[in-house]
Amino acid sequence: MALSTEVSGRLAGLLTEHADVVTQRWTEAIAASLRGRLSQAELRGQVQDLHRSMVVAGEGGAIDLESERAAELRAVLAELSRGRARQGFTATETAISIYALKDVLLELIEGLPDDGTRLRDFVGFSRLIDKMGLFTFESYVRTRESLIADQAEQLLELSTPVVKLWEGVVAVPLVGTLDSARAQVVMERLLQTLVDTGSPYAIIDITGVPAVDTQVAQHILKTVVAARLMGADCIISGIRPQIAQTIVALGIEFGDIATKASLADALRHVLRLTGVETPHRRARREA
Repeated sequence: MALSTEVSGRLAGLLTEHADVVTQRWTEAIAASLRGRLSQAELRGQVQDLHRSMVVAGEGGAIDLESERAAELRAVLAELSRGRARQGFTATETAISIYALKDVLLELIEGLPDDGTRLRDFVGFSRLIDKMGLFTFESYVRTRESLIADQAEQLLELSTPVVKLWEGVVAVPLVGTLDSARAQVVMERLLQTLVDTGSPYAIIDITGVPAVDTQVAQHILKTVVAARLMGADCIISGIRPQIAQTIVALGIEFGDIATKASLADALRHVLRLTGVETPHRRARREA
């Protein structure tokens, strides 16, 4: 429910007439709730922005947080929420920064002559502040969800490195559970690396994958097929006895895909395919 034009005007007048007192006491109230985690200068700047946008909305007519005249107020509230979310404050701490204005306004109203409108005005002011607090809370939640999604994507990329071993050979050491989202990242990064390096061979090492079920196997097979379409052959290493038994029990077929028990075996296999002469092979040949 929007404040009437009359009540909005009285709010704007009250905030304007007592601007210094409002910003000072509002800043002090927020600082007490945040326990020194933001500087007084930064808090005062935020409070002044909120104070100014509320005055502008109030002078423009009936205050409704969803109306066009409250666009600046919404923008300031959203910016405050985004900043607090990125700085690690809680949603409660963020909302309290808005609700602290109630005590400041109550103190001011109690000091004014009672003309029969004080109680009604304070109820209207409280409703507006409640809506501002809820808007701040919702903006905070959206920002946190976005940050968490970005961090999850970054962790996926960090957990799926594609390493160039030497010219023509890359490797993907997988550690942990391989779900659909991570499998997609693995495929994209591997294919991009194959394009960037022009490598004809890729080793997918699953030594660090705790278990292989039908879903994991399907993800690996899709990655191998995608790499083949790019003209690269894949070797799967890290097939431990327990995983081998599981694969057989599930009836999973890797077809003509080369599989090796360890990364070392996969490396030796690739060395033979590429014709690279190792010290061990050179010693045997010279003997």
